[in-house]
Amino acid sequence: MDEVTPIFGENVFNETVMKARLPKETFKQLMKTINDGEKLNPAVANVVANAMKEWATEKGATHFTHWFQPLTGVTAEKHDSFIQPSSDGKIIMEFSGKELVQGEPDASSFPSGGLRATFEARGYTAWDPTSYAFIKDGTLCIPTCFCSYTGEALDKKTPLLRSMEAISKEAVRVLRLFGNKEVTSVKTTVGPEQEYFLVDKKLYDKREDLIFTGRTLFGAKSPKGQELEDHYFGMIKPRVQEFMKDLNKELWKLGILAKTEHNEVAPAQHELAPIFNTTNIACDHNQLTMELMRKTASKHGMVCLLHEKPFAGVNGSGKHNNWSISTNTGKNLLDPGATPESNAQFLLFLCAVIKAVDEYQDLLRISVGTAGNDHRLGANEAPPAIISIFLGDELAAILDCLEQGKPYGTHAKEKMQIGVTVLPEFSKDTTDRNRTSPFAFTGNKFEFRSLGSSDSIACANIMLNTIVAEELSEFADELEKSKNFNADLHSLILKTIKEHKRIIFNGNGYDDSWVKEAEKRGLLNLKTTPEALTHFLDEKNKKLFKKFGVFSETEMTSRFEIQNENYSKIINIEAETMLEMAKKDILPCASKYAAKLAETINLKKAACGDCDATYESEMLKKVSTLTSCIFKKTAALEKAVMDAKELASGEDSGKTAMFYCKTVFAAMNELRICADELEVITPKELWPFPSYGDLLYSVR
Repeated sequence: MDEVTPIFGENVFNETVMKARLPKETFKQLMKTINDGEKLNPAVANVVANAMKEWATEKGATHFTHWFQPLTGVTAEKHDSFIQPSSDGKIIMEFSGKELVQGEPDASSFPSGGLRATFEARGYTAWDPTSYAFIKDGTLCIPTCFCSYTGEALDKKTPLLRSMEAISKEAVRVLRLFGNKEVTSVKTTVGPEQEYFLVDKKLYDKREDLIFTGRTLFGAKSPKGQELEDHYFGMIKPRVQEFMKDLNKELWKLGILAKTEHNEVAPAQHELAPIFNTTNIACDHNQLTMELMRKTASKHGMVCLLHEKPFAGVNGSGKHNNWSISTNTGKNLLDPGATPESNAQFLLFLCAVIKAVDEYQDLLRISVGTAGNDHRLGANEAPPAIISIFLGDELAAILDCLEQGKPYGTHAKEKMQIGVTVLPEFSKDTTDRNRTSPFAFTGNKFEFRSLGSSDSIACANIMLNTIVAEELSEFADELEKSKNFNADLHSLILKTIKEHKRIIFNGNGYDDSWVKEAEKRGLLNLKTTPEALTHFLDEKNKKLFKKFGVFSETEMTSRFEIQNENYSKIINIEAETMLEMAKKDILPCASKYAAKLAETINLKKAACGDCDATYESEMLKKVSTLTSCIFKKTAALEKAVMDAKELASGEDSGKTAMFYCKTVFAAMNELRICADELEVITPKELWPFPSYGDLLYSVR
């Protein structure tokens, strides 16, 4: 029996609901706003608000909220009831167009990066009609943008919508040159794969580091990690299966296209992947997915860890951003077709992406820059910090032939030869997958694999949309003046390939030789977030965002400040947590173990003067040496934190973030090495925290 269809989207005020509940003319006008970007008529808002309220209250909702995405990286909401007093002393349930379109939350406690003084509290939320309202926990949630009293964007959605408008406008210009007059708008679409860990809540509650920071700051490697590669795509454990079943149901009710679920490489690690959706909706849905993952895990006695690297020594978690461009007539502009070598329109859009990624490597690296993601980039489960493009053998060969002026011989798809007669034949893909590439072409889309699992996908897609819009704009400017379109188009494609082929790399991104090769090519290798952020306010980037109105210079400066401050705050919280754990738990544990060993040595000597206490004596030496090391490294970390706080009192957030990165974080690593070595030799009953083995294999 089909259990999914009846519940899918049941808590969403979607097109089907609107069509059934709105007057025909109102519905028609609203769809023009949603599909064509037409300005919303206030009269339409009033009618929509009333229908939305009626629908929500019928489903048990008593409150509404303007649901938005401030620069904290998570979602925010302030609930108001539908209750309005009536003249007879009773109440009526009302919801006006004004309440739908605009809200006024207190903005003073949200980060602004200097856009306004703390005492200037006013902020506004504005309805995004292109993203459907939904009911969550008995509250009608209205997706909105969030801006300051003076109009600057204080959220992640506003610039995302601006970037979507920018790429739409420039893509339509290019399509007009190919004689396409039917397309009126273009949308970028995204399918963000979400990786995560599940651990038992009882064990989680015993780890102060997991509670405060989302990752283990101490922890010796488990005897068994992911070496056998037996977890990946393995049988899903019953407890996890029940979690996934409940999660899917809640996601489907909200119209979220949860499609694929499986175990990931590391023990206790899993992945959920949705079907593609329009970028701003995909962004909303991913934020909801992360929220529901946490809530659903809690109901099952587990905790969902979304940190990029909750456990050292095993794979961390990413969020692969599958990005494409489609017209309002349903054409995927990154689909090469059967003969990509003769598909000039596809080749031009491909060249726009290649040129964009090459010229704005810094922005793509910045878009995935967080303290958590710095642990992951360049490790065995994530692409390196060096941005490059993987095109695969066929596209790379086509571009080579174009550059050299040689014809490309088309070939029919090869049939897979597996050597088992009874198996059905199927076609082999024209290229393999490259898991080490940060930005890989995968058939009819690009997979940006560098995103961290806990971060919003908004920033990466703002950058992608804007940089590709810039290249399409340049192409349109040049070709609109052309007197021989085909010849000039060919020349433009050829020129772009020659000037930007350095960004194309189809090899192993983990190989040390690639670092040297990338440097020779002039590619950036921005290993940490503070290093990457030094490029954000470069003149070319200011010019880019100002041109398309995606960010003003003040909005850019605010984000630069916020990202640096956020990085420093995260490292500071981690360092303070380490100090507390070292002083209150690890050092007392070491002293207790040393005392037990000394007591055993004395008992043996008392019982028998020449009894062998070599084991205890050697262990006591090791414990004492490591205790001394931990004590000294704790003092060094404490000093580094104090120096960082003194530096933070100044004006230079970038300098402070760099100090936290180079000095505080280094001191944290040194302390951890000693503590983890002590854990290996300390009896399990004495060690104050659950081990890696306990945590990674806690969910059965």
